[in-house]
Amino acid sequence: MDTRTILVDLKAELSRLNKAIAALESLGGTATAVTTPAAKAVPTKAKKRGLTPAGRSKLSAMMKARWAARRKSAPKPVTKTTSVRRTMSPAARKKIADAQRKRWAAVKKAKTA
Repeated sequence: MDTRTILVDLKAELSRLNKAIAALESLGGTATAVTTPAAKAVPTKAKKRGLTPAGRSKLSAMMKARWAARRKSAPKPVTKTTSVRRTMSPAARKKIADAQRKRWAAVKKAKTA
């Protein structure tokens, strides 16, 4: 048998097998990848994922609306009313200072004893 006829027969067989694999894949079956040189030569481009500018602006608007609604429904913080600052009378300050001196004197006496 001539090599050219063998080559033609093998290519026909390969074509028939590729068609059978394609038919099985269309039915939802799983098959191995096609190993023809043409199939190997085609590089698969990785799909770039991310947000488009329109998607980013849409997402931004949604988040702004969400936070505005949260701020609106949140309870208002209670503001303290600032009262007039009270000052201590000189007699009260003297009384507190004397009591503190008395406490420190007792601590020093306990250390020496």
